Amino acid sequence: MAQRFGIIWNPTKIDGEELRGVVTTAVPADTELMWWETSADDPGRAMAAEAVHADCDVVIAVGGDGTVRTVAEVLASAGEKAPALGIVPQGTGNLLARNLGIPIGSIPKALDVIVAGEERRIDMGWTRTDDAEVETGFLVMVGFGLDAHMLAETDDDLKGKAGWLAYVAAMGRAVTASETVDFHITLDDGEQQTFSGHTLLIGNCGDIQGGFTLLPDAVVDDGRLDLLLISAENVTQWLQTLRTVVWDNGIRRLLGGDDETVSNDFTQHLTGEAIAVALPGPVPFEIDGEEAGDISKLAVRVQPGALRVRC
Repeated sequence: MAQRFGIIWNPTKIDGEELRGVVTTAVPADTELMWWETSADDPGRAMAAEAVHADCDVVIAVGGDGTVRTVAEVLASAGEKAPALGIVPQGTGNLLARNLGIPIGSIPKALDVIVAGEERRIDMGWTRTDDAEVETGFLVMVGFGLDAHMLAETDDDLKGKAGWLAYVAAMGRAVTASETVDFHITLDDGEQQTFSGHTLLIGNCGDIQGGFTLLPDAVVDDGRLDLLLISAENVTQWLQTLRTVVWDNGIRRLLGGDDETVSNDFTQHLTGEAIAVALPGPVPFEIDGEEAGDISKLAVRVQPGALRVRC
């Protein structure tokens, strides 16, 4: 049966004529195509709402993580009859695509996955900062401090030549920038706990660029969110943290070692469905690797099975 594909594309990431040519070649001839271009004022919200209203079977986000997240927010809020989400990654991080195994670097291959029609239900995270009236969705992770954005931007040339050593350099630069503070976390209906650290990541999935895993227990469809708290302050502590994150919870597990997540004195792993965080003062905050201003309060929750993704 013929399908209707809604394509929402970011013109800063790809030329429109080039995209149309590839899409028309890759999809079945009887597929109905509807096109929306994002703008500086709207990264895809109104376009995704129009695609839902037009009864598209699949809404394809062509762009970076910001475009994918914006489209996903609308689809996750549209209920059970929402279209499936297709992803053609065209950003620098492409973090959700990496976690779902969607081909990166080839538009035809990404479209082949969408056309094949296999779907996976995944969770979506929602965050409300300070006194914001509305929640913002996220697909990968949110947090402050040494975060996925900094690691995702680790020099690509250095990663190609030095592999894991590139992340040693990235973490080394973070030593001087870290400032440990005491803050409060409440998990689900539990009691408020006080922690000391400079980095907190809350994730729906945990892989970033280069095969690097920040949240080894994070699963995109388990109905939970995973937390990583880091408190390392000096070079010795950072080296121990690096060993835990990169070796114990990364390479060793890939090589068939123990699957149990390792913590140390400077890294802690937690999990929950709803998380509230209160900080002593404003800190820079990021959502899926994008700057989102300074915050001092944070409420996060998971929406289980929020999206059907072609992957």
